Amino acid sequence: MTKVSNEIREQLSLEQVVEHIRWDEGLVPAIVQDVDTREVLMMAYMNRESLKLSLESGETWFWSRSRQELWNKGATSGNVQKIVSLKYDCDGDTLLVEVKPKGPACHTGAVTCFHNEIIGLPANEAGQAGTEESADSSTDSSSSSSAESRFEVLAELESVIAERERERPEGAYTTYLFDKGVDKILKKIGEEASETIIAAKNKDNDELRLEVSDLMYHLLVLLQERKLPLDDIMSELSRRHERPRRD
Repeated sequence: MTKVSNEIREQLSLEQVVEHIRWDEGLVPAIVQDVDTREVLMMAYMNRESLKLSLESGETWFWSRSRQELWNKGATSGNVQKIVSLKYDCDGDTLLVEVKPKGPACHTGAVTCFHNEIIGLPANEAGQAGTEESADSSTDSSSSSSAESRFEVLAELESVIAERERERPEGAYTTYLFDKGVDKILKKIGEEASETIIAAKNKDNDELRLEVSDLMYHLLVLLQERKLPLDDIMSELSRRHERPRRD
């Protein structure tokens, strides 16, 4: 695949780059891949304008076939994708965009849009060999994937809250909070924090579970209102965990 890097962009004008692409009714599929994990995150379509915006801004822009408009990935949710490289294949009819994502790619909150696995495929020798080779490593990675799945609901909730802010469906409680603004959100966080303290003092774990859930939900609403991605919070916690202990 051919990489469209800063060096190449210095040599080729946008018009020349566009000429290398085989457009199908003005569109070309773009596969987005995490540059660090190598996981395929999503597939969307680009037209000439979205390709131009992607190259100029360093973030992914696409063309929505359903809405017939340009869209900047993460503009509302904060889950932007910083482009590291952009390549096209040997036929020039598919783009590969390598990115550093700021959050989940899927609107469901999943890390990747390709999370629906097809099972029941026939066994083969290569697959069996791969299974044997990865037996040891799977044990080590199982705890990691288990931890990720435990917190997947937070990513899903973050995505739903972002969608509520964007679409403002009538009658939704989250819509009500965004309509009232940050003061109302902060007031609710204060109320839920107080109720969490009371539940803990009363040694009532059933009530504590409910109150902590309410508190976390309202904190996620606040983060969305402030456009602070949950990933930033997780990164901060990770940095603190990695610091040398003083004891």
